[in-house]
Amino acid sequence: MKICQVVKPLVSTNRIPGMEHKHLQVVQDGSAQLVAVDPVGTRPGDWVICVGSSAAREAAGSKEYPSDLTIVGIIDHWDPEG
Repeated sequence: MKICQVVKPLVSTNRIPGMEHKHLQVVQDGSAQLVAVDPVGTRPGDWVICVGSSAAREAAGSKEYPSDLTIVGIIDHWDPEG
């Protein structure tokens, strides 16, 4: 699991079949920006818990779903400096 911060939504109108209409978010992981599937409904600025690999596919809804990073929770309170 990773702690990331949501930067902004990512809009992609052209997708492969099977990606359905799941929301995508750009998240910040340290100095890297990544794309994560967002099944929980986050907003920019939210701190979130993300999972990767096969856990990301299952969290997105299916083992066949093409995701390697999925947001699984919104952190209610966390001090990144502490």
